[in-house]
Amino acid sequence: MEMRQILCECLDAMMAENENIVVIDADLAKPNGTFPLRKKYPDRAIDVGIAEQNMASVAAGMSSYGFIPFITSFTPFASRRICDQIAISIAYAKQNVKIIGSDPGIAAEFNGGTHMSMEDIGVLRSIPELVIFEAVDTAQLKQALPQIVAYKGPVYIRMFRKAIDDVFTNSDYQFQLFQADCLQEGNTVTIFCSGLMVQETMKANELLKAEGIDAEIINIHTIKPIDREAVVTSAKKTGAVVVAENHNVIGGLTSAICEVLMEEYPVPLRAVGVKDQFGQVGKMSYLKEVYHMRAEDIVAAVKEVVKLKK
Repeated sequence: MEMRQILCECLDAMMAENENIVVIDADLAKPNGTFPLRKKYPDRAIDVGIAEQNMASVAAGMSSYGFIPFITSFTPFASRRICDQIAISIAYAKQNVKIIGSDPGIAAEFNGGTHMSMEDIGVLRSIPELVIFEAVDTAQLKQALPQIVAYKGPVYIRMFRKAIDDVFTNSDYQFQLFQADCLQEGNTVTIFCSGLMVQETMKANELLKAEGIDAEIINIHTIKPIDREAVVTSAKKTGAVVVAENHNVIGGLTSAICEVLMEEYPVPLRAVGVKDQFGQVGKMSYLKEVYHMRAEDIVAAVKEVVKLKK
């Protein structure tokens, strides 16, 4: 099932229970999957047209009257285009707005470089009091959205739009917004991963197992505030770290991990992600190869960093 379909179903269920939840789009309701909400909730599913900054301002105003607005757009339009509105009208004003940026990083595929946001986490992570969450799969998204609604404050949700392989297939999985998920315990190296790169990390893990490398795999779904305890505990355990993210390695998860370890427990670290480049048109498989974001690239980074262990 596609992520945008789950998004719509979850918003539908929450809007039925809570009349204060509203959804605001900027002419992308169909691509983002929220269009069906307009028929069911004509007064609470609003399209402001191609005017993302206005969308953010409208959401801030509605929040000040007690509503819980969800604003949705493609990632670059939900982050860098409305950065000032997020900083001042939403975060500084302490408004309870939830921001959804869809198809982050290379997920934009054929929309190309203009729609490929490699910097959204870096841009928004520097804004005080803004939570940043990146969904891994549909199971995690289902559990995350109610917790995000319950959280009082602005949240940025980074989300793939289409179908994706599920990571959390165990029915016992319990999501906690501010607690990282340990997907596998290990002793040789820690791989911290987020978003699309979780699936790629799990593929890499099979290759590592075949070579006798025991990796600890931790999904950092909430990048801000980061689960510092999980980061430090695992780094102390393994003594080497690889970070895999669908983002520029400057400013995103890699930077967040480095900041924690620099203060708490420095260890050798290598990053797998976009190396300070703009996006381009292409299929996901091609883009992963071009930006060195394949399972094989994670394996190579692991081997390199393990050699640097004390």
